[in-house]
Amino acid sequence: MPDPYAMLLAPSANRVYADQAPRLATAELKAFTSVLSTRPDEIGTTEIGGVPYLTFTADALTDDDVAQLSNLSSAYALFRREGDLLRPLTLAPLARYDSDLITIPKYAGKTNEQFTKLVLNLTILASASAGKMLSGGLTVLDPVCGRGTTLNQALMYGHHAIGVELDGKDVDAYKAFLQTWLKRKRLKHTADLHPVRRQGRKSARRLEITLAASKDDHKAGATQQVTVIHADTTQLDGLLRARCADVLVADLPYGVTHGSYEEEGGLSRRPLDLLERAVPQWATLLRPGGAIGLSWNLKVAKRELAEDILIANGLTPVEHDDVAHRVDQSIERDILIARK
Repeated sequence: MPDPYAMLLAPSANRVYADQAPRLATAELKAFTSVLSTRPDEIGTTEIGGVPYLTFTADALTDDDVAQLSNLSSAYALFRREGDLLRPLTLAPLARYDSDLITIPKYAGKTNEQFTKLVLNLTILASASAGKMLSGGLTVLDPVCGRGTTLNQALMYGHHAIGVELDGKDVDAYKAFLQTWLKRKRLKHTADLHPVRRQGRKSARRLEITLAASKDDHKAGATQQVTVIHADTTQLDGLLRARCADVLVADLPYGVTHGSYEEEGGLSRRPLDLLERAVPQWATLLRPGGAIGLSWNLKVAKRELAEDILIANGLTPVEHDDVAHRVDQSIERDILIARK
């Protein structure tokens, strides 16, 4: 007979997001089924002691199952229910570095860290690399990386990270933050920011950082690489090699305070314009079996139109439970996953 379980969800500083967390966690838990030895059933939200828990039943969870579920974006504590009592199970989330790698950066337009982790999780779980989630070593590409929230989450998981960003100030800010953080943590690393030339002309800047989580890892050659290209994400020919990424994750411009690319001196805030120009190039950067995870504002772009662009470029949308949710009065955010 299946065992009953209850997961306490992590609090969020964002009250609106916290209100949505149980529903988003339900969809995320169902996505984790692809890497679990047992299929969760009777998934729902139950109040225990006046606190909402994500509850489900499943055949006895193995240690590997618990390790996988430890990485649910809003997981805080996991219990096996025994009558009216809760027996705690030890969570062991992937955390190659201290959590302040994610939490320290504060700036206008930064995406909620829990949401960033949710999108990355759903994308990896939809890819052919889902079984490698715990082992690290994947390459995560964010083609509109801003100041690197997704890149840092990839590093926390033990993956390599590639970012593309049009705003040079954001690239400089990310370099300054990560180098300062690595020095403060006394972690072995190298960092180099240099120009990239195409056809004899300077066309971009390339930031290369190699880091290791410990001295032993550094000696053993167990390093991670971060590459950030300061360039237009719609003009990447010659800047990144084909099939360089296992998954691609992008938080598209919301049409409010986020812009996508410069064109004729202006800044477009239309995510569909960006997708039409960029997806043909993004698709070539994915390895076979790779997945794309996109988040965007439904108020400025219909889901069906975004799906059409992905399908036209040889990508197959992956079904998942509804995760659309309100961010504020002008933003209703959704996630679209597709596989190559």
